[in-house]
Amino acid sequence: MPILVTPLNLIKMAKILVIKKKINSFKKEIEVGGDKSLSIRWVLLASQAIGKSKAYNLLMSEDVIAALEAIKKLGIKVLIKKKYCEILGKGLNNFTYKNGLVIDAKNSGTLGRLILGLLIKSTKKIKLIGDKSLSKRDFSRVTEPLEKVGAKFQYKVKNKLPLSIIGSNNSKGIYYVENNGSAQCKSSVMLAALNSSGTTYIKAKKSRNHTELLFKYLKVPIKIKRTKKYDFINIIKPKKINAFNYNIPGDISSSAFFMVLTMLSENSKLLIKNININPSRIGVITILKKMGAKILLKNKRNYKGEKISDILIRSSKNLKGIYCPSELNSSAIDEFLIIFIAAAKAKGISYFKDISELNQKESPRLNLGSKILNMMGVKTELTESSIKIYGQPNLKITKKIVIKNYLKDHRIFMMSTIAALTCGGIWKIHDKDSINTSFPSFLKLIKNINSKSL
Repeated sequence: MPILVTPLNLIKMAKILVIKKKINSFKKEIEVGGDKSLSIRWVLLASQAIGKSKAYNLLMSEDVIAALEAIKKLGIKVLIKKKYCEILGKGLNNFTYKNGLVIDAKNSGTLGRLILGLLIKSTKKIKLIGDKSLSKRDFSRVTEPLEKVGAKFQYKVKNKLPLSIIGSNNSKGIYYVENNGSAQCKSSVMLAALNSSGTTYIKAKKSRNHTELLFKYLKVPIKIKRTKKYDFINIIKPKKINAFNYNIPGDISSSAFFMVLTMLSENSKLLIKNININPSRIGVITILKKMGAKILLKNKRNYKGEKISDILIRSSKNLKGIYCPSELNSSAIDEFLIIFIAAAKAKGISYFKDISELNQKESPRLNLGSKILNMMGVKTELTESSIKIYGQPNLKITKKIVIKNYLKDHRIFMMSTIAALTCGGIWKIHDKDSINTSFPSFLKLIKNINSKSL
């Protein structure tokens, strides 16, 4: 009996990526989308500035679009042109608060946590919701310090989305200790400081520092003292933030998948142009180079406090396992899944410790990463906060592997795609649209690199 292909069936089929063979050799030059962390921070800070701010190369992913929709609901005008996005800010604490306002953070932990910091003076109750994945994540790490600032929260399920926030006219600076290396939690309190009296004192475990660099560029009164493990940050409420234009560099997290794709492909070379190589974000490069990867930074320059470079990657034979120093964790937290694929093809055992934070992401990435490696035939030893990966340099997969039920985590999808293209086998990877949250052009770029690979 023939299968009836209805429009609904076609939609379901289109959501599954099927890969049946490894990628061929290539020598290419690409550009990836704008840095997601910087894109969302630009949107939120431009909403607090006075006048017209423009962003070029703004990442138009679902997460960033959700941020734009959020500020529009709060009374901020947004204009999207072909070459740039324009936001007409009304200054600090000049959002328009309406009854029954609901903000949907979709899948974005960055948006969900950071925007709460800007809502500490909301005069009316605002409801924050998210998708199924985001609704499983713990929001107490931002709601607890923001309660000390003066905000009040209501929940359906304690510390989870959906939640409601109502602000205070008496918001004040606090002393806050961030011990998890979470830039999202740190940045939420930093944004709250923009509308808080007195001084906000933060002791933060090392994490990405985009918010600090933007505050400095925008002349927000901020002082930073750095030690080996912590940054000590003092912030005083600014009188105003001036409108600012920003040319957003490419995303290192997106680039990481193409780095490993190139490393594990034969006789291949790839140049990735105009990438943000902020020192708090390049743990992935440091780790891969320690494993023997051939990665070169070219055309280095500085842009408004951020370091920018082109990245040249070549095929890398004889990769070796790594005992990864835990001090690199915070600067590679979003890239560990693809690092695991490199470790699967390296000689010897790789050990990654103190990475329980991976299970606080869009999905339990540490657990799922280990499971996928096991499906590939790679032995792992997993604990709540560590993983050992027993590498197989000659790993060749010939069986069928199906990846599904992973909370539509975009990085799980991309990790699986790179594994399929470099290790072989027949892969069926569900929820292809998950990449729209952070990297909509991911599959298009792979086809541009090698049109016969997908």
